[in-house]
Amino acid sequence: MKCEICQQRSASLHLTNFINGQKTEIHLCQQCAKEKGYLDTEEDVYTIHDLLSGLFNDYSSSTTKTEANKHNPHELACPHCHMTYQQFSKIGKFGCSQCYQIFSEYLNPIFRRVQGGNTKHIGKIPNRQHVHLQHKRLIQDYRDQLQQLINEERFEDAAEVRDKIKELEQKEKSSHEKGDEI
Repeated sequence: MKCEICQQRSASLHLTNFINGQKTEIHLCQQCAKEKGYLDTEEDVYTIHDLLSGLFNDYSSSTTKTEANKHNPHELACPHCHMTYQQFSKIGKFGCSQCYQIFSEYLNPIFRRVQGGNTKHIGKIPNRQHVHLQHKRLIQDYRDQLQQLINEERFEDAAEVRDKIKELEQKEKSSHEKGDEI
């Protein structure tokens, strides 16, 4: 792809901007990017590691000011491998298995940014099993909801959820007897 400004050199910098919901893209060579002010010096070349480690740097959005004052993540260190949160944010990898527990209160916001808001892994579903597995997940979700309602002693609501589970299980049983997918 050629540089959109000079039309001579190969584009090595690809910028995407979202302004008022509109996406604009520009593809520039190193020299034109420097001339237009997108790069300050020759050393302003970013690696994928720089991009990913930048995701770890914003802890302030995930904690309130009182939490941030109480536990500054940059002062945290793993007692097992002695890796600090600051080192973790630069490297993007844990030093040992205990680091996950030590830095856990600062990880969910990172996971949300990286995974598009999802913090629970649900995996992929093969195409031929999609409907069947989706049906099983729905039943499991209802069972979890049922248990929560029982714990909260909301027995009328629990009875409704129980009936939904029975209905779904009947549909699944009848479709297996017919040999159909749900």
